Amino acid sequence: MADPTVRKTSPLSRYRWVLVALALVLLFLYLRPDRDHDGVSADVLAADRLSAPTDPDDILIDLRDDVSDATVAQLERDLGLHLVLVSDESRDERFYRAHVDPALRDALLARLAARPEVEIAEPDATVSLIGPLAEAGPALPPPTAQHAGYPNDPLYKWQWHMRQIDMPEAWKLADGGGITVAVLDTGVGYENFDRFHVLPDLDGLEFVDGFDFVDNDRHANDDHGHGSHVAGTIAQVTNNGIGVTGIARDVKIMPLKVLSGSGSGSVAGIADAIRYAADKGAKVINMSLGGAFPSRILKKAVAYAHGKGVTVVCAAGNDGRNKVGYPAAYPGAIAVAATQFDESTTFYSNYGKDVDIAAPGGNTRVDQNGDGVPDGVYQNTIKPGDVTGNDYLGYMGTSMASPHVAGVAALVVGEGVTDPDAVERILTESARKPNGKPYVRDRYGAGIVDARAAVLKARSESGGASLLLGMLLAGVVAAAARGRGLGVRLGPSYLLGVVVGASGLFFLPYVAPTVSSWPVVEMFTRGLPSWDLAAFGAVGHGHALFFSAALPVGLLALGYGVPRLRGVLAGVSLGVAAHLLVQAIAPQMDIRYVPNLFGLDTLWLAANAAVCIGLAKLALRK
Repeated sequence: MADPTVRKTSPLSRYRWVLVALALVLLFLYLRPDRDHDGVSADVLAADRLSAPTDPDDILIDLRDDVSDATVAQLERDLGLHLVLVSDESRDERFYRAHVDPALRDALLARLAARPEVEIAEPDATVSLIGPLAEAGPALPPPTAQHAGYPNDPLYKWQWHMRQIDMPEAWKLADGGGITVAVLDTGVGYENFDRFHVLPDLDGLEFVDGFDFVDNDRHANDDHGHGSHVAGTIAQVTNNGIGVTGIARDVKIMPLKVLSGSGSGSVAGIADAIRYAADKGAKVINMSLGGAFPSRILKKAVAYAHGKGVTVVCAAGNDGRNKVGYPAAYPGAIAVAATQFDESTTFYSNYGKDVDIAAPGGNTRVDQNGDGVPDGVYQNTIKPGDVTGNDYLGYMGTSMASPHVAGVAALVVGEGVTDPDAVERILTESARKPNGKPYVRDRYGAGIVDARAAVLKARSESGGASLLLGMLLAGVVAAAARGRGLGVRLGPSYLLGVVVGASGLFFLPYVAPTVSSWPVVEMFTRGLPSWDLAAFGAVGHGHALFFSAALPVGLLALGYGVPRLRGVLAGVSLGVAAHLLVQAIAPQMDIRYVPNLFGLDTLWLAANAAVCIGLAKLALRK
C-alpha cells in the first residue's frame, strides 16, 4: 500500500531547473552578438602606421586623465616642451599638442613613451572628408507639384535612396525617440551667426552642444557644405511641405566641426570631438571622414565612445580599393560601403573584410532610373563657395552612405536598444541582400541597410525570446506549486500576466504598424520593464527601478489579499523575470544607476529575476 505522506512528482517538476538552464543556454546561443568581425589586426595597424604620412612639426600627447597640473609642468621642464590643450574641451582627458623641431621629433616621442604619465604620444596627422569626390550633381529642378501623401516634401520623388532603405515603411514605425546624433564634419548650417544662416530644410530641428574644434569656439557652422548634407540625410525636417526628407524625424543633432572649409582637419581635433560627443550624451556618432593610415589616439577615442554606449558609424572610403580606411576599420566602428540606384556597389567605394554594411552613396555620373536627374544623394545644403546661399544638391560618396546607416541606427536606439554592439548586430542581421546583383561579402558587408526591418527587429527580437522563456518559467513554477498544493486557480489570467510582464504584444508592429506606433498602444508592445521608454524616453531606457523586482513587489503587495488577482500577478512576476534574464544574456542597454563594472549589470538583472520567481511561488502557494 502506498504511503500517503510520500508526494508524487511529475517529470516536469523533477527536471524543471534543468529545462530552464537549457532554455537559457539556447537563448544565449541565439541572441549572442556576432563577434566574427571586430576590426583590423594589430599587425596590419602596425604596418600601416609605419607608412603613415604625418605632421613633422606637431606631436600629440595623451596623458593619464588623473595627472596633476604640477605633473604636466614637470613634463614640460624635463623634455623642453610647451604643451597646449588641443581645445578648451580637452582638459579633462589631458590631451595636448606640442610644436617640435622635426629633427628631434622621433627622439622626443621615444622619451615620452617611457614616461608613466603618458598613455600615447604620436605625430599629429591630417584627416579629410570622404566624398563628394568634387563631383556634386546639379541642383534639383523646382517641383511641379507638392508630393501627394506622406511625406509631403515636394522633392522627395528624387530621393531614390530613401526608398532603397525602405524608409516609407520605417517612417510609420519610428522617429528616433529624441536621442542625440553627433555629426563630426565640416559643421552644419544650424544657426544665424555672422555670415551663416539656418538652412531652410533644417529649420525646426533641435541642435545641441555644438562646438568648432577647428577654431576652438562654440559656433560649428558649415563653410563647405559637406557636413550640412550629411546632417540632412540623418534628420532633414520631414513632412514639412518643403524640400526633401531625412531618416530620423525626432532626433537632436550635435554639430561638431572638425574639418575646415577645405575639407581637412587634424587627428587631434577629431579624437577630441569623439570624446566630447560621448561625454555630452550623443548616442550615435557619424564620421564621413577618414584616411588611409591609423592613429592610436583616434583608435582610443573610438573605443572610449563605444565604451560609453555610443554607436559609431563611419564611411569606408572612396579610393575604390580593397581596404577600408580609418577610423572605419577600428573595432567599435561600423564601416559603411556605398551603393547606387541599381543596388550594385559604386565604382569609388572601398571594400574588403572590414566592411560591415552598405547603404546608398549615389553616383552622379549616371541616371539609372531615367528620371532626368543624376543619381546622387539629394539633401539641402549650402552652395559650394557661398555660405549665404543654399540649394538641394546631389552628392556621391561613402560620405553619403554613412549617414543613412547612422540615421537608421538612431531609429534603432530610439526603440530602446542603446548598447552599441546590439545596435550593430540588429543593423547587420536585418540588412538585405541586393536585388538583381550578386552578393559579395567584401563589397556589401552584411548587405544593404533596411530601416523597416531594423526597427522591427529592435522591437520584436527580445520580445519573442522573453515570451518563450516566460512561458517555460510559468510551466515549471506551476508544476512545482501543484506539487506543494496550489493556493489559487490557474487559468488564462496566469498566462496573460506572463505576456504583460515578458513581452507585451511584441508582434503587433508586424501586423498593424501604424496602430502599434500610437503612444499608448506602443507601450503595450513591450514587456513591463521596458515601459520605462514611455516614462523616460530612449535616453532613460534601462532604468534600474523598472529593470528590477520593484514593480512585481509593489503589484503583489497591493493584490495579494485578492485571491483572484494572485494568478495574474504571479504570471506578471514570471514574465518580468524572463524579460530581465533575456537582457542579462543579450544586453540591449546599460542599466542606469548600476555601475557597469565587474558584470554588475548582469548580476543585478539575474538577482532581481530570481526575486521575481520567488514572488511568483509566494503568490501561488496555499
